[in-house]
Amino acid sequence: MSTFFAVRYDFRTPGATPTERQEVYARSLEQARYVDEQGHDVLMLSEHHASDDGYLPSPLPVASAMAAVTTRIPITVAALLVNFYEPLRLAEDIAVLDHLSGGRVNYTFGLGYRPEEYALYGRDWSTRGRDVEERIAVLLQAWTGAEFEHEGRRVRVTPTPFSQPHPMLFYGGGTPAAARRAGRLGLHFQPQHGDRALQEIYETACRDAGRDPGLVMRPPSGPANVFCTRDVDAFWDRYGHHLLADAVAYQEWHGKAASHVLDPSRTVEEMRSAGVYVVATADELIDRSRSGELRLITSHPACGGLPSEPSWESLRLISETVLPAVRA
Repeated sequence: MSTFFAVRYDFRTPGATPTERQEVYARSLEQARYVDEQGHDVLMLSEHHASDDGYLPSPLPVASAMAAVTTRIPITVAALLVNFYEPLRLAEDIAVLDHLSGGRVNYTFGLGYRPEEYALYGRDWSTRGRDVEERIAVLLQAWTGAEFEHEGRRVRVTPTPFSQPHPMLFYGGGTPAAARRAGRLGLHFQPQHGDRALQEIYETACRDAGRDPGLVMRPPSGPANVFCTRDVDAFWDRYGHHLLADAVAYQEWHGKAASHVLDPSRTVEEMRSAGVYVVATADELIDRSRSGELRLITSHPACGGLPSEPSWESLRLISETVLPAVRA
Protein backbone atom coordinates (compact mmCIF):
# COMPACT_ATOMS: atom_id res chain seq x y z
CA MET A 1 0.00 0.00 0.00
CA SER A 2 1.44 3.37 -1.00
CA THR A 3 1.51 6.44 1.23
CA PHE A 4 -1.49 8.77 0.92
CA PHE A 5 -0.79 12.52 0.85
CA ALA A 6 -3.40 14.90 2.28
CA VAL A 7 -3.39 18.64 2.93
CA ARG A 8 -5.83 20.10 5.42
CA TYR A 9 -6.96 23.58 6.47
CA ASP A 10 -9.05 24.78 9.38
CA PHE A 11 -7.84 28.44 9.39
CA ARG A 12 -7.37 28.49 13.16
CA THR A 13 -5.21 31.61 13.64
CA PRO A 14 -5.25 32.74 17.29
CA GLY A 15 -4.68 36.45 17.80
CA ALA A 16 -4.50 37.24 14.07
CA THR A 17 -5.36 40.64 12.66
CA PRO A 18 -7.80 40.79 9.72
CA THR A 19 -4.83 41.32 7.39
CA GLU A 20 -2.98 38.32 8.80
CA ARG A 21 -6.08 36.16 8.57
CA GLN A 22 -6.71 37.20 4.97
CA GLU A 23 -3.13 36.24 4.10
CA VAL A 24 -3.75 32.70 5.38
CA TYR A 25 -6.88 32.38 3.23
CA ALA A 26 -5.08 33.72 0.15
CA ARG A 27 -2.10 31.46 0.81
CA SER A 28 -4.39 28.42 1.06
CA LEU A 29 -5.62 28.99 -2.50
CA GLU A 30 -2.07 29.31 -3.82
CA GLN A 31 -1.14 26.14 -1.99
CA ALA A 32 -4.25 24.32 -3.21
CA ARG A 33 -3.24 25.03 -6.81
CA TYR A 34 0.31 23.93 -6.03
CA VAL A 35 -0.55 20.58 -4.39
CA ASP A 36 -3.01 19.84 -7.19
CA GLU A 37 -0.15 20.19 -9.66
CA GLN A 38 2.23 18.20 -7.45
CA GLY A 39 0.00 15.13 -7.21
CA HIS A 40 -1.32 15.17 -3.65
CA ASP A 41 -4.34 12.96 -3.03
CA VAL A 42 -6.87 15.19 -1.23
CA LEU A 43 -7.56 18.64 0.19
CA MET A 44 -9.41 18.57 3.51
CA LEU A 45 -11.54 21.29 5.11
CA SER A 46 -13.13 21.36 8.56
CA GLU A 47 -15.99 23.32 10.14
CA HIS A 48 -16.55 24.80 13.60
CA HIS A 49 -18.34 27.87 14.91
CA ALA A 50 -18.07 30.39 17.75
CA SER A 51 -14.32 29.97 17.99
CA ASP A 52 -12.20 32.90 19.17
CA ASP A 53 -9.32 31.85 16.93
CA GLY A 54 -11.36 32.09 13.73
CA TYR A 55 -11.75 28.37 13.04
CA LEU A 56 -13.39 27.96 9.62
CA PRO A 57 -17.18 28.34 9.98
CA SER A 58 -18.01 28.29 6.25
CA PRO A 59 -16.30 25.45 4.37
CA LEU A 60 -18.46 25.56 1.23
CA PRO A 61 -17.15 28.94 -0.02
CA VAL A 62 -13.58 27.76 0.58
CA ALA A 63 -14.26 24.47 -1.21
CA SER A 64 -15.68 26.45 -4.12
CA ALA A 65 -12.62 28.69 -4.28
CA MET A 66 -10.27 25.70 -4.13
CA ALA A 67 -12.24 23.90 -6.82
CA ALA A 68 -11.87 26.97 -9.02
CA VAL A 69 -8.05 26.97 -8.79
CA THR A 70 -7.58 23.19 -9.16
CA THR A 71 -8.42 20.65 -11.83
CA ARG A 72 -7.74 17.19 -10.42
CA ILE A 73 -7.52 16.88 -6.65
CA PRO A 74 -10.55 15.74 -4.60
CA ILE A 75 -11.76 18.07 -1.84
CA THR A 76 -13.40 16.72 1.29
CA VAL A 77 -15.38 18.66 3.90
CA ALA A 78 -15.07 16.78 7.17
CA ALA A 79 -17.22 17.37 8.94
CA LEU A 80 -20.11 19.40 7.55
CA LEU A 81 -22.29 20.23 10.56
CA VAL A 82 -25.69 19.74 8.98
CA ASN A 83 -27.81 20.94 11.91
CA PHE A 84 -26.65 24.52 11.37
CA TYR A 85 -27.99 24.74 7.81
CA GLU A 86 -31.42 25.15 6.25
CA PRO A 87 -31.57 21.84 4.35
CA LEU A 88 -33.14 23.00 1.09
CA ARG A 89 -30.60 25.77 0.67
CA LEU A 90 -27.80 23.39 1.62
CA ALA A 91 -29.04 20.93 -1.02
CA GLU A 92 -28.87 23.70 -3.64
CA ASP A 93 -25.40 24.86 -2.59
CA ILE A 94 -23.95 21.35 -2.62
CA ALA A 95 -25.53 20.57 -6.00
CA VAL A 96 -24.11 23.73 -7.56
CA LEU A 97 -20.67 23.09 -6.07
CA ASP A 98 -20.83 19.55 -7.40
CA HIS A 99 -21.21 20.99 -10.92
CA LEU A 100 -18.53 23.63 -10.41
CA SER A 101 -16.03 21.04 -9.20
CA GLY A 102 -16.96 18.29 -11.64
CA GLY A 103 -17.91 16.05 -8.73
CA ARG A 104 -14.62 16.48 -6.85
CA VAL A 105 -16.09 17.60 -3.50
CA ASN A 106 -17.25 14.97 -1.02
CA TYR A 107 -18.62 15.32 2.50
CA THR A 108 -18.58 13.77 5.92
CA PHE A 109 -21.75 14.86 7.69
CA GLY A 110 -21.42 15.42 11.40
CA LEU A 111 -23.44 16.25 14.47
CA GLY A 112 -20.96 18.52 16.19
CA TYR A 113 -19.93 18.16 19.81
CA ARG A 114 -19.89 21.72 21.17
CA PRO A 115 -23.01 23.12 22.88
CA GLU A 116 -21.72 26.64 22.15
CA GLU A 117 -22.34 26.08 18.44
CA TYR A 118 -25.92 25.00 19.03
CA ALA A 119 -26.47 28.05 21.21
CA LEU A 120 -25.14 30.32 18.46
CA TYR A 121 -27.77 29.08 16.02
CA GLY A 122 -30.54 28.59 18.55
CA ARG A 123 -30.63 24.86 17.86
CA ASP A 124 -31.89 22.35 20.42
CA TRP A 125 -28.99 20.35 21.85
CA SER A 126 -31.28 17.64 23.27
CA THR A 127 -32.81 16.74 19.89
CA ARG A 128 -29.64 17.05 17.79
CA GLY A 129 -29.55 13.36 16.77
CA ARG A 130 -33.11 13.31 15.53
CA ASP A 131 -32.66 16.71 13.87
CA VAL A 132 -29.59 15.71 11.88
CA GLU A 133 -31.35 12.58 10.57
CA GLU A 134 -34.31 14.66 9.44
CA ARG A 135 -32.09 17.18 7.67
CA ILE A 136 -30.05 14.52 5.91
CA ALA A 137 -33.27 12.82 4.78
CA VAL A 138 -34.38 16.13 3.25
CA LEU A 139 -31.06 16.47 1.41
CA LEU A 140 -31.30 12.98 -0.05
CA GLN A 141 -34.88 13.58 -1.14
CA ALA A 142 -34.08 16.99 -2.62
CA TRP A 143 -31.28 15.64 -4.80
CA THR A 144 -33.67 13.29 -6.61
CA GLY A 145 -35.14 16.32 -8.39
CA ALA A 146 -38.65 15.10 -7.63
CA GLU A 147 -41.31 17.15 -5.87
CA PHE A 148 -41.85 16.21 -2.23
CA GLU A 149 -43.54 17.50 0.89
CA HIS A 150 -41.44 19.57 3.28
CA GLU A 151 -42.83 21.36 6.33
CA GLY A 152 -46.37 21.23 4.99
CA ARG A 153 -45.68 22.42 1.45
CA ARG A 154 -44.68 20.87 -1.87
CA VAL A 155 -41.12 21.67 -2.92
CA ARG A 156 -38.65 20.70 -5.64
CA VAL A 157 -34.95 21.52 -5.67
CA THR A 158 -32.98 22.17 -8.86
CA PRO A 159 -30.51 21.50 -10.28
CA THR A 160 -29.83 17.91 -9.35
CA PRO A 161 -26.14 17.21 -8.64
CA PHE A 162 -23.58 16.45 -11.32
CA SER A 163 -22.71 13.27 -9.39
CA GLN A 164 -25.50 10.73 -9.43
CA PRO A 165 -27.40 10.22 -7.29
CA HIS A 166 -25.37 12.75 -5.22
CA PRO A 167 -21.77 13.46 -4.12
CA MET A 168 -20.00 10.84 -2.03
CA LEU A 169 -21.35 11.13 1.51
CA PHE A 170 -20.01 9.79 4.78
CA TYR A 171 -21.43 10.15 8.26
CA GLY A 172 -18.82 10.73 10.95
CA GLY A 173 -18.77 10.10 14.67
CA GLY A 174 -17.25 8.11 17.46
CA THR A 175 -20.28 6.49 19.10
CA PRO A 176 -22.49 3.46 18.43
CA ALA A 177 -25.36 5.89 17.76
CA ALA A 178 -23.33 7.50 14.96
CA ALA A 179 -22.53 4.12 13.43
CA ARG A 180 -26.17 3.08 13.48
CA ARG A 181 -27.26 6.43 12.05
CA ALA A 182 -24.87 6.09 9.10
CA GLY A 183 -26.25 2.63 8.38
CA ARG A 184 -29.90 3.70 8.63
CA LEU A 185 -29.38 6.64 6.29
CA GLY A 186 -27.47 4.64 3.69
CA LEU A 187 -24.27 6.67 4.00
CA HIS A 188 -20.66 5.57 4.16
CA PHE A 189 -19.13 5.75 7.64
CA GLN A 190 -16.11 7.61 8.99
CA PRO A 191 -15.51 6.62 12.63
CA GLN A 192 -13.71 9.15 14.79
CA HIS A 193 -11.34 6.54 16.20
CA GLY A 194 -10.12 3.08 15.29
CA ASP A 195 -12.42 0.89 17.43
CA ARG A 196 -13.46 -1.96 15.12
CA ALA A 197 -16.67 -2.45 17.10
CA LEU A 198 -18.05 0.69 15.44
CA GLN A 199 -17.52 -0.82 12.02
CA GLU A 200 -19.41 -3.94 13.07
CA ILE A 201 -22.29 -1.86 14.43
CA TYR A 202 -22.42 0.13 11.19
CA GLU A 203 -22.42 -2.96 8.98
CA THR A 204 -25.18 -4.55 11.06
CA ALA A 205 -27.28 -1.37 10.79
CA CYS A 206 -26.85 -1.36 7.02
CA ARG A 207 -28.03 -4.95 6.70
CA ASP A 208 -30.93 -4.31 9.08
CA ALA A 209 -31.98 -1.49 6.73
CA GLY A 210 -31.89 -3.87 3.77
CA ARG A 211 -28.73 -2.59 2.08
CA ASP A 212 -25.14 -3.67 1.69
CA PRO A 213 -22.62 -1.87 3.93
CA GLY A 214 -20.84 1.09 2.42
CA LEU A 215 -17.25 2.19 2.84
CA VAL A 216 -15.75 2.53 6.31
CA MET A 217 -12.93 5.08 6.44
CA ARG A 218 -11.20 4.26 9.71
CA PRO A 219 -8.48 6.68 10.82
CA PRO A 220 -5.02 5.25 10.19
CA SER A 221 -2.48 4.84 12.93
CA GLY A 222 0.28 7.40 13.00
CA PRO A 223 0.55 11.17 13.26
CA ALA A 224 -2.39 13.47 12.66
CA ASN A 225 -0.24 16.32 11.31
CA VAL A 226 3.13 16.22 9.55
CA PHE A 227 5.61 19.04 8.95
CA CYS A 228 8.83 18.82 6.97
CA THR A 229 11.92 20.95 7.52
CA ARG A 230 15.67 20.96 7.06
CA ASP A 231 16.24 21.78 10.75
CA VAL A 232 13.90 20.01 13.16
CA ASP A 233 15.19 21.68 16.32
CA ALA A 234 14.90 25.16 14.83
CA PHE A 235 11.34 24.46 13.67
CA TRP A 236 10.22 23.41 17.14
CA ASP A 237 12.03 26.34 18.77
CA ARG A 238 10.57 28.99 16.45
CA TYR A 239 7.18 27.60 15.54
CA GLY A 240 6.29 24.95 18.10
CA HIS A 241 3.94 27.35 19.89
CA HIS A 242 1.67 27.37 16.83
CA LEU A 243 1.35 23.59 16.97
CA LEU A 244 0.79 23.70 20.73
CA ALA A 245 -2.01 26.26 20.35
CA ASP A 246 -3.74 23.93 17.92
CA ALA A 247 -3.38 20.92 20.23
CA VAL A 248 -4.55 22.74 23.36
CA ALA A 249 -7.61 24.17 21.58
CA TYR A 250 -8.71 20.67 20.56
CA GLN A 251 -8.13 19.42 24.10
CA GLU A 252 -10.49 22.06 25.44
CA TRP A 253 -13.18 21.14 22.91
CA HIS A 254 -13.02 17.36 23.11
CA GLY A 255 -12.55 16.86 26.83
CA LYS A 256 -12.25 13.11 27.41
CA ALA A 257 -13.79 12.06 24.10
CA ALA A 258 -11.65 9.68 22.04
CA SER A 259 -10.12 10.95 18.82
CA HIS A 260 -7.01 10.07 16.84
CA VAL A 261 -6.20 13.78 16.42
CA LEU A 262 -5.93 14.60 20.11
CA ASP A 263 -2.54 15.36 21.66
CA PRO A 264 -2.65 15.68 25.49
CA SER A 265 0.57 17.70 25.61
CA ARG A 266 0.71 20.97 27.53
CA THR A 267 4.19 22.04 26.45
CA VAL A 268 6.14 22.05 23.20
CA GLU A 269 8.65 19.65 24.77
CA GLU A 270 5.87 17.14 25.47
CA MET A 271 4.61 17.47 21.89
CA ARG A 272 7.95 16.45 20.44
CA SER A 273 7.69 13.00 22.00
CA ALA A 274 3.90 12.53 21.77
CA GLY A 275 3.99 11.81 18.03
CA VAL A 276 0.63 13.34 17.06
CA TYR A 277 2.29 16.39 15.49
CA VAL A 278 5.43 15.20 13.71
CA VAL A 279 8.24 17.47 12.55
CA ALA A 280 10.85 15.63 10.48
CA THR A 281 13.34 16.01 7.68
CA ALA A 282 12.51 14.82 4.19
CA ASP A 283 14.85 11.84 4.54
CA GLU A 284 13.14 10.78 7.77
CA LEU A 285 9.70 10.94 6.19
CA ILE A 286 10.89 9.00 3.15
CA ASP A 287 12.38 6.27 5.33
CA ARG A 288 9.27 6.00 7.52
CA SER A 289 7.04 5.83 4.45
CA ARG A 290 9.11 3.20 2.68
CA SER A 291 9.20 1.07 5.83
CA GLY A 292 5.40 1.11 6.00
CA GLU A 293 5.32 3.12 9.23
CA LEU A 294 3.72 6.15 7.55
CA ARG A 295 0.69 5.34 5.40
CA LEU A 296 -0.78 8.83 5.59
CA ILE A 297 1.09 12.13 5.49
CA THR A 298 -1.29 14.94 6.37
CA SER A 299 0.20 18.38 5.88
CA HIS A 300 -1.30 21.20 7.94
CA PRO A 301 0.30 24.26 6.34
CA ALA A 302 -1.53 26.89 8.42
CA CYS A 303 -1.61 24.97 11.72
CA GLY A 304 -2.31 27.31 14.61
CA GLY A 305 -1.62 30.33 12.41
CA LEU A 306 1.72 29.04 11.11
CA PRO A 307 3.28 31.88 9.07
CA SER A 308 4.12 31.74 5.37
CA GLU A 309 7.52 30.37 6.24
CA PRO A 310 7.85 27.59 7.28
CA SER A 311 4.42 26.79 5.81
CA TRP A 312 5.70 26.88 2.24
CA GLU A 313 9.02 25.20 3.06
CA SER A 314 7.23 22.24 4.64
CA LEU A 315 4.79 21.88 1.76
CA ARG A 316 7.51 22.13 -0.89
CA LEU A 317 9.75 19.57 0.80
CA ILE A 318 6.89 17.10 1.09
CA SER A 319 5.70 17.78 -2.46
CA GLU A 320 9.01 17.94 -4.32
CA THR A 321 11.20 15.58 -2.28
CA VAL A 322 9.15 13.18 -0.15
CA LEU A 323 6.21 12.46 -2.47
CA PRO A 324 8.21 11.65 -5.62
CA ALA A 325 10.75 9.59 -3.67
CA VAL A 326 8.06 7.51 -1.99
CA ARG A 327 6.11 6.95 -5.19
CA ALA A 328 9.20 6.13 -7.20
